[in-house]
Amino acid sequence: MELNQLYESILAGKLEPAVEVTREAIDAGVAPQTIINDYMIKAMGEIGQRFQDGKAFVPQLLMSARAMKGALELLKPLLQGEASVTIGKVVIGTVKGDLHDIGKNLVAAMFEGCGFEVVNIGIDVSAEKFVEAVKEHNADILCISALLTTTMGEMEIVIDALKQAGIREQVKVMVGGAPVNQTFATQIGADGYSDNANSAVAVAKELMGV
Repeated sequence: MELNQLYESILAGKLEPAVEVTREAIDAGVAPQTIINDYMIKAMGEIGQRFQDGKAFVPQLLMSARAMKGALELLKPLLQGEASVTIGKVVIGTVKGDLHDIGKNLVAAMFEGCGFEVVNIGIDVSAEKFVEAVKEHNADILCISALLTTTMGEMEIVIDALKQAGIREQVKVMVGGAPVNQTFATQIGADGYSDNANSAVAVAKELMGV
């Protein structure tokens, strides 16, 4: 059994081989944490870097994330009760009035690939729903996405709603999407901003202090 094949399979976005090698690794008694940290997360980091450098594109990133997710499903039952398995819990969604999904799903997949627990609450999400999800899942980070200039104002409404609910201090807020930039993020009081899936993970880790 060659664990490097797992790295290669995820990098190439091949679901079946990734699952197969993971199954073999489990049978051989390799620690789940080793499989995740040394092979899966490294592969997702590499594909993310290639994406950033313009050497890989959205379809490849999604294929890699799919392969990683498939392999991760096998490991999840073995990780119950292992506190160290997740870096933090992320609630992610696209703001009210905005139906864009791909970028958000890409970020969600990268987060999952890098050891975060992700609750993806979808598109066209109202401020109330964001607040409910943060409370219900006790989220460490809230990621808000908007792809239209007309809906980016909703992000500030979500942050205000968190304040009104008295939970703004409990959660780090990250924003992203085509019309959003660092200036806007700072202006509305967000804790972090990212313009791509790869750096979103880096920003989140920084916010979590890991």
